[in-house]
Amino acid sequence: MPTADEPIPHPEPAPDSDFAAAWAIADTIPGWLKPGQARLLFDHARALGPGARVLEIGSHQGRSTVILAKALEPLGGTVICVDPFVEGKLFGGTPTRTKFEQHVAAAGVGDRVDLRAEYSTKLRPRWTDGFDMLYIDGKHDYWTLSDDLKWSAHLPEDGPILIHDCYSSIGVTLGILAHVLPSRTLRYAARSDSMALFFNARPSGADRIRILGELPWWIRNVLIKVLLRLRLRPVARVFGHDSPYDPY
Repeated sequence: MPTADEPIPHPEPAPDSDFAAAWAIADTIPGWLKPGQARLLFDHARALGPGARVLEIGSHQGRSTVILAKALEPLGGTVICVDPFVEGKLFGGTPTRTKFEQHVAAAGVGDRVDLRAEYSTKLRPRWTDGFDMLYIDGKHDYWTLSDDLKWSAHLPEDGPILIHDCYSSIGVTLGILAHVLPSRTLRYAARSDSMALFFNARPSGADRIRILGELPWWIRNVLIKVLLRLRLRPVARVFGHDSPYDPY
């Protein structure tokens, strides 16, 4: 494990053609993953060893799942997908699971995906196996994120942890401030829009300061969410947000 004063090495980017082929498929699947965020997932998954396993919390229709599975394909790796596919208008329930399975099959990565259709908070206490990378895009509230961070105990030293909707969601960001900022085992490295990259490594003071340095961007995102709910999109444009959707 690097000392707290050493930079954490980032992997060499995967070949552009490999990522472009994976993104061409994933981009046809509905979801909230941006190209830069997908590249972050792809490069860190591809840099893992043979037979690597990635745990994905929150799979929805499979947009990020396909990216991860395509990255792991030449490694003979597996994506373990944890998603309860909650019924209701917001998450879609069984129809969403059906779409997930169809998208994964159409991408040709069905043999790379191990679906666990249950809540991450209920599965975690029973989990005993290790894995090599953790991607959290589950329920974006403080309590769920706080529990999902505990999955990092199954990672090896320097194992990557990627969290979506970080420094955008109020609940996720509060969880980061409460549990990662004072942590002795989680180190903040970088972000792509609202996807943040951490490592299972001892943080330095500079790493903690970088977390605090993201707070103005978080406050800006919360303000934009308020403006969108007040139907004040012209005001949101003043802050550089020209979209009907929340920042992600």
